Amino acid sequence: MTDLVTVAELGGSLAAIGGAAYLRHAHPAAYWSTVGLPVSVARLLGSYSSTMDACGLTVAPPRWRALAIRATTRREVRPVPPRRGIIRPTSTGLRMRLRLAPGQEPADVAASAERLRHAWGVHAVYVRDIKPGVVELRLVGFDVLRKVRMPRRTGTEGDLLRVPVALREDATACVRDYRAVPHELVLGATLSGKSMYLRNLISGLAGQPVVLVGVDCKRGVELSPFAARLSALATDPEQAAELLPVLVKEMEDRYDLIKARQGIAPGTPDELITSDIWGLPEDERPSPIVLFVDEVAELFLVATRKEEERRDEMVTQLIRLAQLGRAAGIYLEVCGQRFGAELGKGATMLRAQLTGRVSHRVNDEASAKMALGDIAPEAVYAACSIPADRPGLAVAGDTSGGWSRIRTPYISLAAAAATCRDTAHLAPDVPALSPFRPYVPPAPTVKPAGPVSHPRPVAE
Repeated sequence: MTDLVTVAELGGSLAAIGGAAYLRHAHPAAYWSTVGLPVSVARLLGSYSSTMDACGLTVAPPRWRALAIRATTRREVRPVPPRRGIIRPTSTGLRMRLRLAPGQEPADVAASAERLRHAWGVHAVYVRDIKPGVVELRLVGFDVLRKVRMPRRTGTEGDLLRVPVALREDATACVRDYRAVPHELVLGATLSGKSMYLRNLISGLAGQPVVLVGVDCKRGVELSPFAARLSALATDPEQAAELLPVLVKEMEDRYDLIKARQGIAPGTPDELITSDIWGLPEDERPSPIVLFVDEVAELFLVATRKEEERRDEMVTQLIRLAQLGRAAGIYLEVCGQRFGAELGKGATMLRAQLTGRVSHRVNDEASAKMALGDIAPEAVYAACSIPADRPGLAVAGDTSGGWSRIRTPYISLAAAAATCRDTAHLAPDVPALSPFRPYVPPAPTVKPAGPVSHPRPVAE
């Protein structure tokens, strides 16, 4: 009887271990909530002091404390770790604040992130500076980029020109903020996820009072599904050569409007003095414009002298929009597979104006250097190591030098197109762009299904 009980207990234990292993592989979020979270918390609480000591993050205690310990007990005076705050569990990991000791800095904790990850059995540890003397440890329990689930709250609700477009590797939302980063360059090879990135951007902007303009030299196959929400669309270089001067003229008109409102006369109140459209009264402020340029290399490629002149004119206009468009509320989203000096005159100058950089999987190291080499050289290796079986995975950075891995959530082309159709009435009216508004065919009418009549069998 005892042997039967032992075999049953052993079978139950093996089944529990097998179930936990399957849950960890197939449903990592559920595994973390049920198994990983309590185990990691127990490890953290049980080994906090020893782990901090092993990582060199402890300091000698204050002299008064050492004297008190020697006077009241015979214990050895040991170094003191940073003071730990409350452990806050999340659906993807843990959050905990540390108060650093005098002489410590956030870089000391960040340098030990890999050691902390192994000591506490989590997927990754990230350090964020909160305020002087306080840092936040964000422990991620599993690979959140394997199956992207955007956070329920991203902090962008109701914010104009702010779109949560991807998930960062620390389980926070990657927000595309056009007010902070006016222009962006998105690079990536075929099937790397650029189109999915654009879909999320357009779907997020479609519900805002923003003018959306597209230049898609692949005959419009990428942006035509969103025609209902676009105020203008050019599907070849010839149309782009006609559209870009109109945008430049719109930019100049907006500068004239700003200049007319500036405090030139003495005694003008300070609140009426402005250098961009955001300082204008709301009833006079023009709607912001976001220009999407897909496959930008097609605008640079030429075969004849006439096409070369057209190319130089278009590149000049793009550079003007990139240099001067921010104050006029005109923002650029430039996409392509490669973007470097080999494209021709003006390519490097245009790239220098694109503050934000996103590099998906690329075909060679030179392409990654084009996107990230001049702002975050250490991110080039991360962009080159993106596997082909993870479309949407990318490295995002900006001219501040910071970068992180992100992945765009999946959204079908039909769902993005439906969002644009439902929000078509939100498109602001810009009379200068009316000649370039794409044609939107009427939705097909679906006939109601009637009773199905089956033919009678023919007698032999």
